[in-house]
Amino acid sequence: MRIRNHLVAKYFPELDRYFDQSEKYSLAIVRWCLDPRSLSGYEFEEFVRMVAPQMRSGQQSGRLRTILQRAQHSIGCEMGPGAEFEARVMVEGLRQIRIVIGDTDKQIQERCLEFSEYEYLLSIPGFGPDVSAKVLGAIGDPFRFQNGSQVIKMAGLDLNAERSGKGSERARPRISKKGKADLRYALYQAAFIASTKNRHFMVYYSNQLRGREREPGIKTKMRVKLAAKLLVIAWTLMKKKEPFNPDYLNLE
Repeated sequence: MRIRNHLVAKYFPELDRYFDQSEKYSLAIVRWCLDPRSLSGYEFEEFVRMVAPQMRSGQQSGRLRTILQRAQHSIGCEMGPGAEFEARVMVEGLRQIRIVIGDTDKQIQERCLEFSEYEYLLSIPGFGPDVSAKVLGAIGDPFRFQNGSQVIKMAGLDLNAERSGKGSERARPRISKKGKADLRYALYQAAFIASTKNRHFMVYYSNQLRGREREPGIKTKMRVKLAAKLLVIAWTLMKKKEPFNPDYLNLE
């Protein structure tokens, strides 16, 4: 986002619309020839050799040709040597970060595979390697928890009344958020994926919403509740060492 919002938006704003379609080549343009005034002087074949030497797609070729044409009429600011240096540093920095992230993910997965519970977590809809690793790391030994309420409290998904000087009849229940924030975020994403992609969870989620569709924020609230249920399901599967079964959606 820093590359797009700071560099591209300032020096070659016409390039931004192509970032999501061809990020690899767009980053190469930022790295080697972001200045539209210099870029417009290249022949197309020379441009392709510089930013996409291994390109095989005819569709991508058409995008690059359009980008080169737009460079000739760009409204971007003029670049100097300092901006060109900054562009190179930011792109190289991004690539290095992605390499480190990839290596870290590989290490995490290798360590997770040492635990038999990991494969059972992966069987839960919405649980990919990242979510499963976070849940496995947070729960650890599943038998250290006596009940599901303790597991939910560990994540900060337990309910806590927000009073703010109000009487008990006007107190609004909210999750405490006293637990692990990264775990809550991962579980909410898992709940979102499961409730939109998996048939059993879609039915469950729809049933939870029935009759309350007009309540403000109800969809988010129900997904938070579903996130808590997913955590309890994960804890249960780790204890029992068995894969996910849709019947677990009836767990209370």
